[in-house]
Amino acid sequence: MSVDRESLRENAKYLQNVRPVDPEEIYEYLPGQPHPAVVREALREESFGLGLREQDDGTFVPVEAAPAPTPGWEPTAFPERYDRALEGVLLDQFGREWATGDSGYTLRERIRELKENYYRGQTADYDEVAASAYAVYHGADFYAATGYALDPLAERGLLPRRLRVLDVGAGTGGPALALHDYLPEDAIVDYHAVEPSANADVLAELLGETDRNFRPTIHRTTAEAFDPGTVGTVDLLVFGNVLSELATPAATVRRYCETLAADGTCLLLAPADLETATGLREVERTVTDGGELGVYAPTLRLWDGDQPADAGWSFDERGSLEPPATQDRLAAAADPDEFPDRADLDPAQFRNTSVRFAYALLRRDGERRLPVRASASRHARLAESDDHVTNRVNCLVVKLSRNLADGGNPVYRVGDGSQTVDHYAVSTRESVLNTALADAPYGAVLSVENVLVLWNDDEEAYNLVCDAETVVDLVG
Repeated sequence: MSVDRESLRENAKYLQNVRPVDPEEIYEYLPGQPHPAVVREALREESFGLGLREQDDGTFVPVEAAPAPTPGWEPTAFPERYDRALEGVLLDQFGREWATGDSGYTLRERIRELKENYYRGQTADYDEVAASAYAVYHGADFYAATGYALDPLAERGLLPRRLRVLDVGAGTGGPALALHDYLPEDAIVDYHAVEPSANADVLAELLGETDRNFRPTIHRTTAEAFDPGTVGTVDLLVFGNVLSELATPAATVRRYCETLAADGTCLLLAPADLETATGLREVERTVTDGGELGVYAPTLRLWDGDQPADAGWSFDERGSLEPPATQDRLAAAADPDEFPDRADLDPAQFRNTSVRFAYALLRRDGERRLPVRASASRHARLAESDDHVTNRVNCLVVKLSRNLADGGNPVYRVGDGSQTVDHYAVSTRESVLNTALADAPYGAVLSVENVLVLWNDDEEAYNLVCDAETVVDLVG
């Protein structure tokens, strides 16, 4: 029996201000008195629009208006329940001995191919085997990276508890599962995934581990073919590790951003590899050049009207993860004799425990993670560094890397949004006056006073030499 949706919504709106909405009660007020189980399912479908979340006892209550808090996101491993669900996919696909023999060899070969494609900036075809290999190798690090990329939003109270999400190129679910675990238990999410490949089958299995207020819909089509307007206004738009797979990434991002709410956010996420990370920055710069979208984090434009034009290889790095059981099992079964043409290949290369990622948060409301801006009366533009070579200047910069040096003086990529070539802050002598350079996190804004500007011919970049006379302060 169907439910009169208009009557259901009217009764739910009234009752939610009085007491929890109970299908066992509300069915009596509806035309034809449909069965409570049918009413419960209809309420689930209407809950996001009504701003209701389902409780363990089957009743529905209003979602709290306060934004989602920062959860202290520091995962040390991929949650076991998700990895068990992934192993279920592998068991169905290959049987109990999926990690050994021909199936194990095939999975490891696919991982090698995926890595080669990333390094070369090539697209990959995700059939059933490639989807499983991708999930084993990349599920954990993409899961961790997504939560870290959400932190700059949550710390400013810009991540609502009631959230409509459009995840473009959702893959096997790393970003989706991270979002589910990042949000508080009293949140409600209308989650839409766009995923045309066999990845969608793995995604569907893993989404089965999410709770009742995380409502997923998978659209099995390409990003180019899908009409984002059919979803409705979106609070969070995610392009997770898919930009390098799109034929026209900037145009596609622009089109999808038309669905963003006035206070919505677009998250671009990519591996830290040169091709994918710089490709993300190219998309970021294209879609924010002269349009209504602005950079919220991390590559802030500190000079109004300026756009960077350096190489843009900027990425964050966080604590390593324990390898998931599926990944560990597949790596442990690797036999170097499998690779007669690759005697240098270490089976450990099938364990992916590092969390290194490039990201951008874009908004259309002008919000920025930090509201500070440079001043011509106080700061030198990095775009004008050539005029200051061998001189000391004051500047305002964003820290855009961890320490890049392999021994010797610490080196950090920096930018102010005006730079046309790469700039690095080089710490030649640390003192109490400049320890902020080393201590500040990725994305922090730093005031750097009395820094020596030099040209590095080998790197074709400018070095901002921070010595004992340099003062570095954390601005935000």
